[in-house]
Amino acid sequence: MKDLKHLIEMEDLLQQAHNKLVKEAREEGRKAIGYTCYFMPEVLLDLEGCFGVRLRAPNCTTPVMATYYMSGRTCHFGRSLMERALEGGYNFLDAQMATETCTVTCRFQEHLQRMDIIQNPDFFVEFTDVPFKKTENSVEHYRKQLQAHVLDSLHEKYGIDTSDEALLKAIEQHNEVCRLVSEIGSYRKLDVPTITGYEFAVIQLTTITCPKDKILPMLRETAEEMKTRKPDLKPTWKVKVCVAGAENDDPDFIKLIESCGALVVADRYCYGSLPGREEIVVQEGQSPLDAIARHYLNTSCCPRFMPQDIMRGRKQYIADLCKEYNADGLIIESNKFCEYWSYERTIDALVIPRDYDIPTCSIEKEYINSASGQLRTRFQAFVESVELKKLHSRKGADDV
Repeated sequence: MKDLKHLIEMEDLLQQAHNKLVKEAREEGRKAIGYTCYFMPEVLLDLEGCFGVRLRAPNCTTPVMATYYMSGRTCHFGRSLMERALEGGYNFLDAQMATETCTVTCRFQEHLQRMDIIQNPDFFVEFTDVPFKKTENSVEHYRKQLQAHVLDSLHEKYGIDTSDEALLKAIEQHNEVCRLVSEIGSYRKLDVPTITGYEFAVIQLTTITCPKDKILPMLRETAEEMKTRKPDLKPTWKVKVCVAGAENDDPDFIKLIESCGALVVADRYCYGSLPGREEIVVQEGQSPLDAIARHYLNTSCCPRFMPQDIMRGRKQYIADLCKEYNADGLIIESNKFCEYWSYERTIDALVIPRDYDIPTCSIEKEYINSASGQLRTRFQAFVESVELKKLHSRKGADDV
Protein backbone atom coordinates (compact mmCIF):
# COMPACT_ATOMS: atom_id res chain seq x y z
CA MET A 1 0.00 0.00 0.00
CA LYS A 2 1.04 3.60 -0.53
CA ASP A 3 2.86 4.97 2.51
CA LEU A 4 0.82 7.24 4.77
CA LYS A 5 2.13 10.80 4.56
CA HIS A 6 2.62 11.35 8.28
CA LEU A 7 3.54 7.83 9.44
CA ILE A 8 7.31 8.39 9.64
CA GLU A 9 6.81 11.64 11.55
CA MET A 10 4.43 9.89 13.95
CA GLU A 11 6.89 7.04 14.45
CA ASP A 12 9.54 9.62 15.33
CA LEU A 13 7.22 11.25 17.89
CA LEU A 14 6.97 7.91 19.70
CA GLN A 15 10.73 7.55 20.18
CA GLN A 16 10.68 9.54 23.42
CA ALA A 17 8.13 11.01 25.77
CA HIS A 18 9.61 14.50 25.46
CA ASN A 19 9.00 14.64 21.72
CA LYS A 20 8.98 17.56 19.30
CA LEU A 21 5.30 18.45 19.76
CA VAL A 22 5.55 18.26 23.55
CA LYS A 23 8.54 20.62 23.44
CA GLU A 24 6.63 23.05 21.21
CA ALA A 25 3.65 23.11 23.58
CA ARG A 26 5.84 23.72 26.63
CA GLU A 27 7.67 26.52 24.84
CA GLU A 28 4.24 28.12 24.38
CA GLY A 29 3.86 28.15 28.16
CA ARG A 30 1.52 25.18 28.48
CA LYS A 31 1.83 22.68 31.30
CA ALA A 32 2.65 19.01 30.57
CA ILE A 33 0.52 16.68 32.70
CA GLY A 34 1.52 13.01 32.86
CA TYR A 35 -0.81 10.06 33.44
CA THR A 36 -0.73 6.29 32.97
CA CYS A 37 -4.31 5.01 33.05
CA TYR A 38 -7.61 5.25 31.17
CA PHE A 39 -9.27 6.20 34.47
CA MET A 40 -7.47 9.54 34.38
CA PRO A 41 -9.70 11.20 31.75
CA GLU A 42 -7.36 12.64 29.13
CA VAL A 43 -9.96 15.26 28.24
CA LEU A 44 -9.51 16.90 31.66
CA LEU A 45 -5.78 17.25 31.04
CA ASP A 46 -6.31 18.93 27.67
CA LEU A 47 -7.91 22.07 29.05
CA GLU A 48 -6.55 25.33 27.67
CA GLY A 49 -3.14 26.00 29.20
CA CYS A 50 -2.14 22.35 29.67
CA PHE A 51 -2.03 19.03 27.82
CA GLY A 52 -1.94 15.37 28.77
CA VAL A 53 0.91 12.93 28.07
CA ARG A 54 0.21 9.27 28.70
CA LEU A 55 3.55 7.94 29.87
CA ARG A 56 5.48 5.28 28.02
CA ALA A 57 9.05 4.00 28.33
CA PRO A 58 10.20 3.80 24.70
CA ASN A 59 13.62 2.24 24.09
CA CYS A 60 13.93 1.16 27.72
CA THR A 61 16.11 -1.96 27.97
CA THR A 62 16.63 -3.46 31.43
CA PRO A 63 15.11 -1.57 34.39
CA VAL A 64 18.05 -2.24 36.72
CA MET A 65 17.77 0.89 38.89
CA ALA A 66 13.98 0.61 39.11
CA THR A 67 14.23 -3.02 40.21
CA TYR A 68 16.30 -1.88 43.21
CA TYR A 69 13.40 0.31 44.33
CA MET A 70 10.46 -1.85 43.21
CA SER A 71 11.65 -5.50 43.27
CA GLY A 72 12.03 -7.89 40.37
CA ARG A 73 8.65 -9.46 41.07
CA THR A 74 6.63 -6.47 39.97
CA CYS A 75 5.23 -5.65 36.54
CA HIS A 76 7.89 -4.74 33.98
CA PHE A 77 5.72 -1.86 32.75
CA GLY A 78 5.78 0.00 36.07
CA ARG A 79 9.49 -0.67 36.53
CA SER A 80 10.27 0.54 33.01
CA LEU A 81 8.43 3.80 33.72
CA MET A 82 10.42 4.18 36.93
CA GLU A 83 13.67 3.48 35.08
CA ARG A 84 12.93 6.16 32.53
CA ALA A 85 12.05 8.63 35.30
CA LEU A 86 15.36 7.92 37.08
CA GLU A 87 17.15 8.48 33.77
CA GLY A 88 15.57 11.94 33.53
CA GLY A 89 13.13 11.08 30.75
CA TYR A 90 10.16 12.78 32.43
CA ASN A 91 11.80 15.97 33.70
CA PHE A 92 9.59 17.95 31.31
CA LEU A 93 6.48 17.09 33.36
CA ASP A 94 4.75 19.78 35.39
CA ALA A 95 2.48 17.31 37.21
CA GLN A 96 1.56 13.64 37.37
CA MET A 97 -2.13 12.83 37.68
CA ALA A 98 -2.15 9.40 39.28
CA THR A 99 -5.01 6.96 39.84
CA GLU A 100 -5.47 4.34 42.53
CA THR A 101 -5.86 1.53 40.03
CA CYS A 102 -2.98 -0.68 38.87
CA THR A 103 -0.83 -1.45 41.91
CA VAL A 104 2.61 -1.21 40.32
CA THR A 105 1.96 2.02 38.43
CA CYS A 106 0.63 3.40 41.73
CA ARG A 107 3.95 2.49 43.34
CA PHE A 108 5.81 4.18 40.48
CA GLN A 109 3.80 7.37 40.94
CA GLU A 110 4.26 7.26 44.72
CA HIS A 111 8.00 7.22 44.09
CA LEU A 112 7.59 10.32 41.93
CA GLN A 113 5.69 11.93 44.80
CA ARG A 114 8.06 10.99 47.61
CA MET A 115 11.46 11.13 45.89
CA ASP A 116 13.14 14.10 44.26
CA ILE A 117 13.16 12.48 40.81
CA ILE A 118 11.53 15.03 38.51
CA GLN A 119 13.83 18.03 38.18
CA ASN A 120 11.06 20.63 38.16
CA PRO A 121 10.54 22.70 41.33
CA ASP A 122 6.81 23.15 40.61
CA PHE A 123 6.17 19.46 39.88
CA PHE A 124 3.49 17.73 41.96
CA VAL A 125 1.66 14.39 42.06
CA GLU A 126 -2.06 14.10 42.75
CA PHE A 127 -3.87 10.78 43.33
CA THR A 128 -7.48 10.11 42.32
CA ASP A 129 -9.38 7.22 43.88
CA VAL A 130 -11.34 5.16 41.34
CA PRO A 131 -14.31 3.00 42.44
CA PHE A 132 -14.53 -0.74 41.82
CA LYS A 133 -18.20 -0.67 40.79
CA LYS A 134 -20.36 1.05 38.19
CA THR A 135 -23.22 2.38 40.29
CA GLU A 136 -24.72 5.82 40.90
CA ASN A 137 -22.74 6.05 44.15
CA SER A 138 -19.59 5.17 42.18
CA VAL A 139 -20.26 7.91 39.62
CA GLU A 140 -20.79 10.47 42.38
CA HIS A 141 -17.60 9.43 44.17
CA TYR A 142 -15.57 9.45 40.93
CA ARG A 143 -16.92 12.85 39.92
CA LYS A 144 -16.01 14.36 43.29
CA GLN A 145 -12.54 12.83 43.11
CA LEU A 146 -11.94 14.29 39.63
CA GLN A 147 -13.12 17.69 40.81
CA ALA A 148 -10.95 17.72 43.95
CA HIS A 149 -7.79 16.02 42.68
CA VAL A 150 -7.67 17.08 39.03
CA LEU A 151 -9.65 20.23 38.28
CA ASP A 152 -9.14 22.00 41.61
CA SER A 153 -5.45 21.08 41.66
CA LEU A 154 -4.82 22.35 38.12
CA HIS A 155 -6.68 25.58 38.88
CA GLU A 156 -4.94 26.20 42.22
CA LYS A 157 -1.43 25.25 41.10
CA TYR A 158 -1.36 26.60 37.55
CA GLY A 159 -4.42 28.83 37.17
CA ILE A 160 -6.06 26.56 34.57
CA ASP A 161 -9.63 27.54 33.65
CA THR A 162 -11.79 24.59 34.75
CA SER A 163 -15.20 26.15 34.15
CA ASP A 164 -18.00 24.27 32.36
CA GLU A 165 -17.31 26.36 29.25
CA ALA A 166 -13.65 25.30 29.29
CA LEU A 167 -14.63 21.65 29.79
CA LEU A 168 -17.09 21.78 26.88
CA LYS A 169 -14.36 23.20 24.65
CA ALA A 170 -11.98 20.39 25.69
CA ILE A 171 -14.71 17.80 25.04
CA GLU A 172 -15.28 19.24 21.55
CA GLN A 173 -11.58 18.85 20.69
CA HIS A 174 -11.46 15.39 22.27
CA ASN A 175 -14.48 14.25 20.27
CA GLU A 176 -12.93 15.39 17.00
CA VAL A 177 -9.87 13.26 17.78
CA CYS A 178 -12.17 10.33 18.56
CA ARG A 179 -14.13 10.75 15.33
CA LEU A 180 -10.98 10.87 13.20
CA VAL A 181 -9.29 7.91 14.90
CA SER A 182 -12.51 5.87 14.68
CA GLU A 183 -12.88 6.77 11.01
CA ILE A 184 -9.30 5.73 10.27
CA GLY A 185 -9.77 2.55 12.30
CA SER A 186 -12.98 1.63 10.49
CA TYR A 187 -10.96 0.66 7.40
CA ARG A 188 -9.78 -2.35 9.40
CA LYS A 189 -13.33 -3.76 9.04
CA LEU A 190 -13.03 -4.16 5.26
CA ASP A 191 -12.72 -7.63 3.78
CA VAL A 192 -9.29 -6.46 2.63
CA PRO A 193 -8.28 -3.75 5.12
CA THR A 194 -6.45 -0.70 3.79
CA ILE A 195 -4.51 -0.03 6.99
CA THR A 196 -2.28 -2.34 8.99
CA GLY A 197 -2.51 -2.88 12.72
CA TYR A 198 0.99 -1.46 13.10
CA GLU A 199 0.07 1.76 11.28
CA PHE A 200 -3.06 2.20 13.34
CA ALA A 201 -1.18 1.53 16.59
CA VAL A 202 1.28 4.31 15.74
CA ILE A 203 -1.56 6.73 14.97
CA GLN A 204 -3.50 5.90 18.14
CA LEU A 205 -0.43 6.21 20.37
CA THR A 206 0.42 9.67 19.05
CA THR A 207 -3.05 10.88 20.07
CA ILE A 208 -2.42 10.04 23.73
CA THR A 209 1.21 11.13 23.93
CA CYS A 210 1.09 14.46 22.05
CA PRO A 211 -0.89 17.69 22.48
CA LYS A 212 -4.24 17.12 20.75
CA ASP A 213 -4.27 20.40 18.82
CA LYS A 214 -0.85 19.65 17.32
CA ILE A 215 -1.71 16.11 16.21
CA LEU A 216 -5.13 16.99 14.79
CA PRO A 217 -3.84 18.36 11.43
CA MET A 218 -2.05 15.05 10.80
CA LEU A 219 -5.16 13.07 11.73
CA ARG A 220 -7.32 15.13 9.36
CA GLU A 221 -4.93 14.58 6.46
CA THR A 222 -4.61 10.87 7.25
CA ALA A 223 -8.41 10.47 7.31
CA GLU A 224 -8.55 12.06 3.84
CA GLU A 225 -5.74 9.80 2.59
CA MET A 226 -7.62 6.72 3.76
CA LYS A 227 -10.61 7.55 1.55
CA THR A 228 -8.61 6.76 -1.59
CA ARG A 229 -5.98 4.34 -0.29
CA LYS A 230 -5.93 1.04 -2.17
CA PRO A 231 -4.97 -2.34 -0.67
CA ASP A 232 -2.04 -4.40 -1.90
CA LEU A 233 -2.82 -6.53 -4.93
CA LYS A 234 -1.80 -9.59 -2.95
CA PRO A 235 -2.47 -9.48 0.83
CA THR A 236 0.56 -10.22 3.00
CA TRP A 237 -1.56 -11.69 5.80
CA LYS A 238 -3.18 -15.10 6.20
CA VAL A 239 -5.62 -14.45 9.03
CA LYS A 240 -7.05 -11.49 10.94
CA VAL A 241 -6.83 -11.22 14.72
CA CYS A 242 -7.99 -9.07 17.59
CA VAL A 243 -5.35 -8.30 20.23
CA ALA A 244 -6.65 -7.82 23.78
CA GLY A 245 -5.00 -7.44 27.15
CA ALA A 246 -2.82 -5.30 29.37
CA GLU A 247 -0.59 -2.28 28.73
CA ASN A 248 0.76 -2.42 25.22
CA ASP A 249 2.35 0.78 23.94
CA ASP A 250 4.86 -0.85 21.61
CA PRO A 251 3.88 -0.80 17.91
CA ASP A 252 6.72 -3.24 17.24
CA PHE A 253 4.79 -5.89 19.18
CA ILE A 254 1.95 -5.47 16.67
CA LYS A 255 4.48 -5.53 13.84
CA LEU A 256 5.86 -8.82 15.19
CA ILE A 257 2.39 -10.38 15.14
CA GLU A 258 1.77 -9.15 11.61
CA SER A 259 5.14 -10.45 10.40
CA CYS A 260 3.85 -13.91 11.33
CA GLY A 261 0.87 -13.60 8.96
CA ALA A 262 -1.81 -12.28 11.35
CA LEU A 263 -3.22 -8.85 10.51
CA VAL A 264 -4.25 -7.03 13.70
CA VAL A 265 -7.68 -5.51 13.04
CA ALA A 266 -8.85 -4.65 16.57
CA ASP A 267 -6.93 -3.26 19.57
CA ARG A 268 -8.72 -4.11 22.83
CA TYR A 269 -5.78 -3.44 25.13
CA CYS A 270 -4.62 -0.66 27.44
CA TYR A 271 -3.35 2.24 25.26
CA GLY A 272 -5.55 0.98 22.39
CA SER A 273 -8.66 2.59 20.91
CA LEU A 274 -11.25 -0.01 21.94
CA PRO A 275 -12.44 1.38 24.26
CA GLY A 276 -10.85 4.83 24.30
CA ARG A 277 -12.02 6.58 21.17
CA GLU A 278 -15.76 6.85 21.83
CA GLU A 279 -17.16 10.38 21.82
CA ILE A 280 -18.26 11.93 25.12
CA VAL A 281 -21.95 12.89 25.01
CA VAL A 282 -23.18 15.70 27.26
CA GLN A 283 -26.94 15.52 27.70
CA GLU A 284 -29.07 18.65 27.94
CA GLY A 285 -28.93 19.98 31.49
CA GLN A 286 -26.02 17.68 32.42
CA SER A 287 -22.78 19.09 33.76
CA PRO A 288 -19.71 18.35 31.58
CA LEU A 289 -17.86 16.78 34.51
CA ASP A 290 -20.75 14.41 35.22
CA ALA A 291 -20.77 13.37 31.55
CA ILE A 292 -17.02 12.78 31.65
CA ALA A 293 -17.15 10.74 34.87
CA ARG A 294 -19.98 8.55 33.55
CA HIS A 295 -18.30 8.09 30.19
CA TYR A 296 -14.97 6.83 31.53
CA LEU A 297 -16.51 4.68 34.25
CA ASN A 298 -19.07 3.06 31.94
CA THR A 299 -16.85 2.50 28.90
CA SER A 300 -13.90 0.99 30.79
CA CYS A 301 -13.18 -2.70 30.24
CA CYS A 302 -10.61 -2.87 33.05
CA PRO A 303 -10.46 -6.26 34.85
CA ARG A 304 -10.44 -4.51 38.24
CA PHE A 305 -14.28 -4.56 37.91
CA MET A 306 -15.16 -8.04 39.19
CA PRO A 307 -18.98 -8.37 39.42
CA GLN A 308 -19.99 -11.46 37.42
CA ASP A 309 -22.19 -9.57 34.96
CA ILE A 310 -19.41 -7.10 34.15
CA MET A 311 -16.83 -9.88 33.80
CA ARG A 312 -19.14 -11.70 31.36
CA GLY A 313 -19.74 -8.41 29.58
CA ARG A 314 -16.01 -8.03 28.91
CA LYS A 315 -15.90 -11.44 27.23
CA GLN A 316 -18.96 -10.55 25.16
CA TYR A 317 -17.35 -7.26 24.15
CA ILE A 318 -14.27 -9.06 22.80
CA ALA A 319 -16.46 -11.56 20.95
CA ASP A 320 -18.50 -8.72 19.47
CA LEU A 321 -15.30 -6.96 18.34
CA CYS A 322 -14.06 -10.12 16.64
CA LYS A 323 -17.34 -10.32 14.74
CA GLU A 324 -17.50 -6.60 13.90
CA TYR A 325 -13.91 -6.50 12.64
CA ASN A 326 -14.06 -9.92 10.92
CA ALA A 327 -11.27 -11.32 13.11
CA ASP A 328 -10.51 -15.03 12.72
CA GLY A 329 -8.91 -15.31 16.15
CA LEU A 330 -7.88 -13.59 19.36
CA ILE A 331 -4.47 -12.97 20.91
CA ILE A 332 -4.86 -12.21 24.62
CA GLU A 333 -1.73 -10.86 26.31
CA SER A 334 -0.62 -9.77 29.75
CA ASN A 335 2.63 -8.45 31.12
CA LYS A 336 4.51 -10.69 33.52
CA PHE A 337 3.51 -10.08 37.17
CA CYS A 338 0.42 -8.08 36.09
CA GLU A 339 -2.10 -9.29 38.67
CA TYR A 340 -5.37 -8.05 37.15
CA TRP A 341 -4.64 -9.04 33.57
CA SER A 342 -3.03 -12.37 34.46
CA TYR A 343 -6.35 -13.51 35.93
CA GLU A 344 -8.30 -12.00 33.05
CA ARG A 345 -6.06 -13.57 30.43
CA THR A 346 -6.31 -17.02 32.01
CA ILE A 347 -10.10 -16.85 32.17
CA ASP A 348 -10.45 -15.42 28.65
CA ALA A 349 -8.25 -18.18 27.23
CA LEU A 350 -10.75 -20.73 28.57
CA VAL A 351 -14.08 -18.95 28.16
CA ILE A 352 -13.79 -17.30 24.75
CA PRO A 353 -12.91 -20.45 22.72
CA ARG A 354 -15.50 -22.46 24.66
CA ASP A 355 -18.43 -20.03 24.61
CA TYR A 356 -17.79 -18.12 21.38
CA ASP A 357 -15.79 -20.61 19.29
CA ILE A 358 -13.04 -18.05 18.70
CA PRO A 359 -9.51 -19.50 18.43
CA THR A 360 -7.44 -17.91 21.19
CA CYS A 361 -3.71 -17.55 21.81
CA SER A 362 -2.70 -16.68 25.39
CA ILE A 363 0.60 -14.83 25.83
CA GLU A 364 2.44 -13.70 28.95
CA LYS A 365 5.19 -11.29 27.95
CA GLU A 366 7.61 -8.72 29.24
CA TYR A 367 6.91 -5.06 28.65
CA ILE A 368 10.10 -5.06 26.58
CA ASN A 369 9.84 -7.88 24.05
CA SER A 370 13.32 -9.32 24.40
CA ALA A 371 12.04 -12.87 23.78
CA SER A 372 10.79 -12.05 20.27
CA GLY A 373 12.00 -15.39 18.90
CA GLN A 374 9.80 -17.35 21.31
CA LEU A 375 6.84 -15.07 20.62
CA ARG A 376 7.33 -15.45 16.87
CA THR A 377 7.18 -19.23 17.21
CA ARG A 378 3.95 -19.01 19.23
CA PHE A 379 2.31 -16.61 16.78
CA GLN A 380 3.33 -18.65 13.73
CA ALA A 381 1.88 -21.81 15.28
CA PHE A 382 -1.32 -19.95 16.15
CA VAL A 383 -1.69 -18.61 12.61
CA GLU A 384 -1.30 -22.14 11.23
CA SER A 385 -3.96 -23.48 13.60
CA VAL A 386 -6.40 -20.73 12.65
CA GLU A 387 -5.76 -21.36 8.96
CA LEU A 388 -6.52 -25.05 9.47
CA LYS A 389 -9.74 -24.21 11.28
CA LYS A 390 -10.81 -21.95 8.39
CA LEU A 391 -10.02 -24.68 5.86
CA HIS A 392 -12.04 -27.25 7.80
CA SER A 393 -14.94 -24.81 8.07
CA ARG A 394 -14.91 -24.22 4.30
CA LYS A 395 -14.68 -27.96 3.61
CA GLY A 396 -17.60 -28.60 5.92
CA ALA A 397 -19.65 -25.93 4.16
CA ASP A 398 -18.80 -27.43 0.74
CA ASP A 399 -19.80 -30.91 1.89
CA VAL A 400 -23.20 -29.59 2.96
